[in-house]
Amino acid sequence: MKHLEINLKNTLPFIDEEEYRNYEKKVLEQEEKIATKSGKGSDFLGWVDLPVNISKEFLQDINNTADLLKEISDFVVVVGIGGSYLGSKAVIEALTGQFDYLKTKKENPHVLFAGQNLSEDYHYELLDFLKDKRYSVVVISKSGTTTEPAIAFRLLRKDLEERFGKEEAAKRIVAVTDASKGALRNLTDQENYKSFVIADDIGGRYSVLTPVGLLPIACAGFNIEALIEGAKAMKEISEKNTFRENPVYQYAAIRNILYSKDKTTEILANYNPRLSYMAEWWKQLYGESEGKENKGIFPASVSFTTDLHSLGQYIQEGLRNIFETVISVEKTNYTLNVTKDKENFDKLNYLAGKPYDYINRMAELGTTLAHVDGGVPNIKIILPQISDYYLGELIYFFEKACAISGYLLDINPFDQPGVEAYKNNMFALLEKPGFEEQTKKIKTRIS
Repeated sequence: MKHLEINLKNTLPFIDEEEYRNYEKKVLEQEEKIATKSGKGSDFLGWVDLPVNISKEFLQDINNTADLLKEISDFVVVVGIGGSYLGSKAVIEALTGQFDYLKTKKENPHVLFAGQNLSEDYHYELLDFLKDKRYSVVVISKSGTTTEPAIAFRLLRKDLEERFGKEEAAKRIVAVTDASKGALRNLTDQENYKSFVIADDIGGRYSVLTPVGLLPIACAGFNIEALIEGAKAMKEISEKNTFRENPVYQYAAIRNILYSKDKTTEILANYNPRLSYMAEWWKQLYGESEGKENKGIFPASVSFTTDLHSLGQYIQEGLRNIFETVISVEKTNYTLNVTKDKENFDKLNYLAGKPYDYINRMAELGTTLAHVDGGVPNIKIILPQISDYYLGELIYFFEKACAISGYLLDINPFDQPGVEAYKNNMFALLEKPGFEEQTKKIKTRIS
């Protein structure tokens, strides 16, 4: 069976072989820290063995819960922010037909999202849309007090209870939360919601292969067993000590070599719009993991060929602090050939009979060559197909490489201390109880 591969040919003009060889030992040292749980943040390594530890019975419980929600719902609203929604949305968007959202009749519920922003218009329009719909809620939060999802859940819970009564509403709410503590756990126990546990040793951005991601993905009708099998396969591949056969080691090494050469921005590019939200998940994973102590590669993303008509100029000739990582999909799900036009008004009959994907591949190849010539190193990640299985491989690939890359930077890739800065200011401005002193200071500052 084919697996995800990496091609570094278009980075070689920017590095030398000795630099690359020197990173072999460094990367293996970071792998040892992960294996022995001796590195920074080692109490958050629960994701490492997750693909081999998750049981068939546990996956069946998730599928059974999803089936119950499907029976009573045409829509499932996932309430969460950051890692509590990005992973599931990335997988669902990648596997869903791109116009399925327009279908009125669908075998599986449409999965919607709430609590991932503070937009009044968004949440008003969501409630307005749901007012005559059959829907359920999956609320995801360790604490239950994170502002964005907590207030969204307030709105949806109130709506469900008013429409269906408390007992029926409780059947339509599933909580993914802490095992024993926190506001959401207390409410879950009080109202007897079905629940799944977020393990203490798995952080939000590494949680897509837990119920955080698996339950919404199952609700959307996709194969979570295949997703886990793909992750399991990549775990095995990622533990090969032969550096040249290990795509995880190679990716972590090459991006850090480029970073040492002042390539401080990594652009994740795709040529299939299904992968746009995979890039959003990747940005959180790498941005929140590496951006500390005034270090880290800035993660950005583009969808080609669309963005070649907007950002292509900058990538080609702008500041040379960037490199690209291209997710290249080998096989499409469908075949569509260019038609022949009798008048040939657009002079494109030379493409008649050729598959769209062939043209897309030539655009990818031509763009890569142009960008390399323009001073932009290119890493190529080859995904055999967009499927449950290969997305599992891709997710685990990025997770493991991120941990190794963070250790290469000598930071803790599993915490996010900087996130608290905006929260503390927001709480002070909102005059949250306990923040009286900060409120005085910030009001003086902005007056």
